[in-house]
Amino acid sequence: MQGEDLMAGRVVDRSDIGSLFDVLVEEGYTIVGPTIRDDAIVYDELSGVEDLPIGWTDTQDGGTYRLRRRHDEALFGYAVGPHSWKKYLFPPRTELLQIKRTNGSLVFSESDLPTVRYAFLGARACELAAIDIQDRVFMGAMVDRTYANVRREAFTVGVNCAVAGGTCFCVSMETGPRCTSGYDLVMTEVIDSRRHEFVIEAGTERGEQVLDRLPGRLADRADETAIGEIVAHTAESMGRAMDTAGIKELLYENSDHPRWDDVAERCLACTNCTLVCPTCFCSTTEDTSALDGAAAARSRRWDSCFTLDFSKLHDVPVRSSTRSRYRQWMTHKLASWYDQFGSSGCVGCGRCITWCPVGIDITEEVAAIRADSAGAG
Repeated sequence: MQGEDLMAGRVVDRSDIGSLFDVLVEEGYTIVGPTIRDDAIVYDELSGVEDLPIGWTDTQDGGTYRLRRRHDEALFGYAVGPHSWKKYLFPPRTELLQIKRTNGSLVFSESDLPTVRYAFLGARACELAAIDIQDRVFMGAMVDRTYANVRREAFTVGVNCAVAGGTCFCVSMETGPRCTSGYDLVMTEVIDSRRHEFVIEAGTERGEQVLDRLPGRLADRADETAIGEIVAHTAESMGRAMDTAGIKELLYENSDHPRWDDVAERCLACTNCTLVCPTCFCSTTEDTSALDGAAAARSRRWDSCFTLDFSKLHDVPVRSSTRSRYRQWMTHKLASWYDQFGSSGCVGCGRCITWCPVGIDITEEVAAIRADSAGAG
């Protein structure tokens, strides 16, 4: 584990954490991370430490999200919000190609790739796991040029979780709360009556180069102990849990379970769960043209397996009922994803539970099907 190399880490005082921003900007990165907007902690461009949600946390449950003040001035004392890093790696809308009429002929050209170099500040362990999953989707057998271009240039600063949300279940999915891979730097915020510090470790060579330019003292075993205690407390505070034993077979064998009808009566097919999910990747394409016919463009935008038209073939939807669409989403996420990509498509972030308007809980749905199957056995 990378934590065993902590002696090479650095402890930076809260008063000096702005130096991390300075170094990243000097290296040519645009820093994006958590900030408060519209009564939620979202991801956006940051100009400095003061843009962070200092002293704020959140309360989350099924269909419920509220901000509240903490008793301290923590910078990262909250769980994940509605945004995920896919909004930068796999943007909601991307222009793919342009078509122009030139001298009576149509000329096709690929749209320019984004040139911005992002530094993702504040990525949680579950989010790093989600990025790893999307790497397999977009940089596996087929490489998505837009995703790959942003991903290769991105600098990632992870944060070990000191807070578990009411809908978090990363422990069940073995994706957190401690960051173990996928970062250039990882920070642990340590606050007590004596100090407010950040223990920072490097995970890559370029992370080490940034770390070497930061002020502070070398980390020691006491700092490692503090990290262990923080993430252990977070792991014990999960708001949800999911039994994943044999989950693929469980869902495959229960495609006609009556629970799908029960959830369909509550589901609005609003697509919120797929839009906030950090791993969902459904998309569609749209063509637009100038009124004079001299130019056109094709764009990709996010779509969802919950929309009626998404599965349309020969003008007829394959999955016309809400029942079939919810079953498709959950079965793909927790079962057939293993067949496609070698892992679950769920990282336990809990966003789909929090941001469902009617509070449908994926952990509850799995438990209900499992309970009936156990009873039948």
